Amino acid sequence: MTLRSLIDQPFALLLELERRARESMSAAGNSADAAEEWVGIAFRIGSESFVSSRAEVREVMPLPDTMTRVPGSKPWLRGVTNVRGELLTVVDLRGFLGAGGVTPDRHGRILVLASRDVPTGLLVDQVFGFRRFGLDEFIEHAPPPVLRCEQYLSGAYQRGSEIWPRFDFAALLEDDNFLNAGEGS
Repeated sequence: MTLRSLIDQPFALLLELERRARESMSAAGNSADAAEEWVGIAFRIGSESFVSSRAEVREVMPLPDTMTRVPGSKPWLRGVTNVRGELLTVVDLRGFLGAGGVTPDRHGRILVLASRDVPTGLLVDQVFGFRRFGLDEFIEHAPPPVLRCEQYLSGAYQRGSEIWPRFDFAALLEDDNFLNAGEGS
């Protein structure tokens, strides 16, 4: 059956497109190559680059036009904003790590974390997009970062001379220092 033969039957055409897409996804999901790679989102905080698991980030968005400051909060908690009907807490990740705040510019982005319990957006200096690594490129110990974030790193990926420390957002969301953003905390 060709798609051209279904041009006059829009519903049948959609069903055939869906069937082909599912078949293609199933074939891709079963390939040995897909099982032997790790996909992450690459980003920059200050002068350092990191990757985080694609599963930990729900979306990447620009800095919102409006944000409401939370009275009595630490300076790194930028505020809350409404994203499609959901309140999102926006945290300046560089500020939280003690390296000064991110100056919003055209490169700055918010990584919206995939946590339902702690709806959080992390302001970072730049997002580079997806990075794919072979499982054999993983190294257990990330080199010491300039930023104070060792407790949030879980290994690194090395390709040639490039090393991408893996930032573990789940560890960040479990840290009491991160969760207690009140000025008196």
